[in-house]
Amino acid sequence: VVCTVIKIAVLGITGILLALFLKDNRPVFAVLISMASCMLIFFCAVEKLRYLSESLQQLQSYTNIKDAYVKILFKMIGITYIGQFSAGICKDAGYSAVAGQIEIYERLAVLAISMPILTALLETIHGFLG
Repeated sequence: VVCTVIKIAVLGITGILLALFLKDNRPVFAVLISMASCMLIFFCAVEKLRYLSESLQQLQSYTNIKDAYVKILFKMIGITYIGQFSAGICKDAGYSAVAGQIEIYERLAVLAISMPILTALLETIHGFLG
């Protein structure tokens, strides 16, 4: 895992250094290199999500967690990752206001999608107290 993180860090730093080198002469290429670096890291992260999915399914088989809750958890992870990814690209391109709006929407979407889990948690607490 540590070697993979180092590889991803080197990939990101290399992309940024290339983008900084081209920023003054070819700003369009600098943005494209930055986006390409982001995409490569994104695809590496998808592999980790696949492993996480298998691990969560195995944990679900050991416990009495409802399948719907695991699906909601994955949706929350996906919303967060895609939101942060796209907001980062917008910031790199110089559109911080758009990035801010993406981040706000992402947070609201995660809150909205997590309501069934919050409701179930509150019902469980109410059952213990009542």
